[in-house]
Amino acid sequence: MAIKNYDELNSLELDTLREIGSVGTGNAATALSQMLGRQVRITLPEVRIMGYNEAIEWIGGPEEITAGVLVKLSGQVNGIMLSVQPLEFVNIVLESMLSQRVTDYSQLTELENSALVEVGNIMISTFINALSGLAGMDVKLTVPAFTVDMQGAILAVPMAEYGGQSDYIMTIGGNFVSENKQVPCRLLMSPDLRSLNALLRKLGVRDE
Repeated sequence: MAIKNYDELNSLELDTLREIGSVGTGNAATALSQMLGRQVRITLPEVRIMGYNEAIEWIGGPEEITAGVLVKLSGQVNGIMLSVQPLEFVNIVLESMLSQRVTDYSQLTELENSALVEVGNIMISTFINALSGLAGMDVKLTVPAFTVDMQGAILAVPMAEYGGQSDYIMTIGGNFVSENKQVPCRLLMSPDLRSLNALLRKLGVRDE
């Protein structure tokens, strides 16, 4: 029977989504290592289903300024995926790729923005490739969009797009560890309910 809201997910379904989160973020860390030319691993990720307001607090609060890379999903899974890039993460990327650091997002140049978009896109696409491989589903991604804004404003995008279907969003979080530095890894995924039900059926944890 199809679920009508995220909060109807049972423990088996949540465990299955956590396994996807673990595989997806592990693959994203491997891709990031290759891209940055330095070892990057991720601590055991936590996959949770949160209300939008709770998710905003989880990534640092609505007024915290951050960078975000957003991609829309289509094909057999429709929705949005967002990579939140705190300043510590931004500087690891910039140091590795461009030998640069910034103290504020306003200092980012066009070249640095492009590097952050590329990294966010690699992380999201690697995660989605893992998901589509495990579920045997075809998922297409749009060209990534990049923004610097208050986190409440950034998260307003999936709220506006899918908030009418559900008050919940899937959050995937852990810490990237590189050269004894730990920085937060925050991915947010909001598939529409039709796609979530199709995904769970493909994974064999929900009946028709």
